[in-house]
Amino acid sequence: MSRRLTVLIVLILVIAIAGGVTFLRGRLYVAEENVEVPQETKEIQLVAATVGTDLYAEARDQMVERGIVAYGIVSPDVIAVMRRVPRHQFIPEEYKHLAYENNPLPIGYGQTISQPYIVALMTQELDVEAGDKVLEIGTGSGYQAAVLAELDIEVFTMEIIESLANEAGQRLKDLAYESIHVQNADGYFGWPDEAPFDAIIVTAAPDHIPQPLLQQLAIGGVLVIPVGPVGGVQELWRVTRVSLDEFQSASLGGVRFVPFTRTLD
Repeated sequence: MSRRLTVLIVLILVIAIAGGVTFLRGRLYVAEENVEVPQETKEIQLVAATVGTDLYAEARDQMVERGIVAYGIVSPDVIAVMRRVPRHQFIPEEYKHLAYENNPLPIGYGQTISQPYIVALMTQELDVEAGDKVLEIGTGSGYQAAVLAELDIEVFTMEIIESLANEAGQRLKDLAYESIHVQNADGYFGWPDEAPFDAIIVTAAPDHIPQPLLQQLAIGGVLVIPVGPVGGVQELWRVTRVSLDEFQSASLGGVRFVPFTRTLD
């Protein structure tokens, strides 16, 4: 490591500590000696960016341990992706300081980003494998789609609110999620051109299970959906397609979701 880079790191540490920043992981990363050393301003940006990443990573770790593992999520794959996906990137600026609390948060247009535990629970219950094809109804901020994509599956996600669909699509593109396809449409009818799906997840609550979604589920596939009255407690259901005409349902407990929005007739 060059003397100049060492001095820069020390200066940044001093400034950060004076400003109240805590270095929770206790390490910084710098270029290897056999890599071309960037210019001074780029060195500062590199170290500062790494510090920021470490701070968020620690917050994610705490969220996962206290609000996901402690609540009974056991899938190693789901736990791992919840540690990786940067939830703060999917939240409006005014709520970023709450990004790693185990609570839903507003994202505008009367919609919310789901509680991390609920995201983990629904993802675990889908029981997907790498290479699967999943339909999501209710893109919202794109966070749930990103969690699914981290499991190496192809995600088709639908959002009826055009502004949300556009914002989520751009956000996911900026974060390099290439296996996620976003469509602005009424999710009640699913995405028939891409059916069948190995799993379907619905992140808003209708008062009944849409039949088109059941028909687009592959045999052996799983649908996870909240069902119930607007403004009340709903029931989260796991529906498995056993055969062409047979479905098995199991309740996962009470939840509260925003209502399932439909296109006006």
